[in-house]
Amino acid sequence: MEDLQLKIPKDPEKMDQIMEEKVGLGKSFDTGVRKFTILGKKVHIYYVNGLCDSAFIIELLAVLTQLNEKERRSLHVARTIENHLAHQSVEKVEEVDDVIDQVLSGLIAVVVENDEKALIVDVRSYPGRQPEEPDTEKVVRGSRDGYVENIIVNTALTRRRIRDGRLRFEMTKVGKRSKTDIAVAYIDGVADPDLVKIIKQELASIDIDGIPMADKTIEEFVVKQGYNPYPIVRYTERADIGAVHLLEGHVLLFVDTSPSVIIMPATYFHHMQHAEEYRQSPAVGTFVRWIRFLGVLASLFLLPFWLLVSIQPELLPKLLEFIGPNDKTNVPLVLQIFIADIGVEFLRIAAIHTPTPLSTAMGLIAAVLIGQIAVDVGLFVPEVILYVSIAAIGTYATPSYEVSIANKLFRLFLLLAVALFKVPGFMIASTLIIIYLARIRALNTPYLWPLLPFDPKAFSQVFIRRAIPGSKLRPSIVHPEDLYRQSSEK
Repeated sequence: MEDLQLKIPKDPEKMDQIMEEKVGLGKSFDTGVRKFTILGKKVHIYYVNGLCDSAFIIELLAVLTQLNEKERRSLHVARTIENHLAHQSVEKVEEVDDVIDQVLSGLIAVVVENDEKALIVDVRSYPGRQPEEPDTEKVVRGSRDGYVENIIVNTALTRRRIRDGRLRFEMTKVGKRSKTDIAVAYIDGVADPDLVKIIKQELASIDIDGIPMADKTIEEFVVKQGYNPYPIVRYTERADIGAVHLLEGHVLLFVDTSPSVIIMPATYFHHMQHAEEYRQSPAVGTFVRWIRFLGVLASLFLLPFWLLVSIQPELLPKLLEFIGPNDKTNVPLVLQIFIADIGVEFLRIAAIHTPTPLSTAMGLIAAVLIGQIAVDVGLFVPEVILYVSIAAIGTYATPSYEVSIANKLFRLFLLLAVALFKVPGFMIASTLIIIYLARIRALNTPYLWPLLPFDPKAFSQVFIRRAIPGSKLRPSIVHPEDLYRQSSEK
């Protein structure tokens, strides 16, 4: 506790010794100190190379060094220096740990002789890329900017879209060693205060040395997902999607070093939304949404259902008797499906690790050589390749990457149930999946809302993309303080 209360010494040389001990000043090449004598007083400026805007620091130093020519010696040197720091963000701190935290975050600390306070100047310039459209959330029409790894840029992109004085970005730090910046974003007067309070309490209770995996680590602490494969929070890298959810009453978590923003709370149907639906007319958006739902259903139920009717062809009416394998093979159908499905997963993983110029060639090899030869030698029947491919396309059509992988796991569970128990297995396994999803609750939010519990108006909006002028109410699931989107309805 004494270390936490260590005050800034009056002698900057003693401060140098503390910085040498705590941050490796003089040992780590990227930590540095610039020493001056201004108006007869020692002035030390501490910084970290690579995290600061060097050009701006030079401008500040030029102004300070000119004080020796323009100002008289005074007892109030620290106040004079503070008044000549031409920057909008200057803060005073009294404890050494505060200085260390700020310097390691990319700010500079100005320590003046005989003054027990340090001046913290925000000259951060983090290395990173410029905002660009996320690869996983592309749209035909719409903005091309997206969140990046810099939390300051991300909050600015959001503030640009919501110029409301009640928009709050409350900053905190997580990790005893990493001390990662996290901003809790919400609109005061719209978001549920209890939800904001719970999220803050969960963040404050995190006890860990660092969060190098950033947002995913925070998610596991806040919502305690465990081994549940379905995502309980929603991620987005689009600033417009983040702004929309803030206006609905959701709470967002911005984690420094991550381009993904966490949206809470989120239901299963939140993961089915895509920005493209709202960049088109309501009719076109509704059509796209229906096609997407068909793709999700196909990714989950098509293969198990086809296996079921292949094992028991008597279940099909005469008009659909053509469904099922036309060729006989020595390899059981369920094994063929598992091999093909896992093979598609191999291709997905390989595509992630394959350099872009080689990914096309890898796809051709997989499709032409492996697929065709596997059919020719009798390992697969052609129908297996067809239905596995349709299920894979449905997986890629799922807007949420996390939901698509979870659906694949449950598809394998359904396949096993059908292979072992046929019709009863399909019915019981499907029911168990629905019950499992219905039992999931994150931040006191039912995962299958508005289906379970059933909300007719909200459920209709899940399937029909309504025009924005007709969407007058915010979703009740977030318990907004201000229920109406449009003031004319108040």
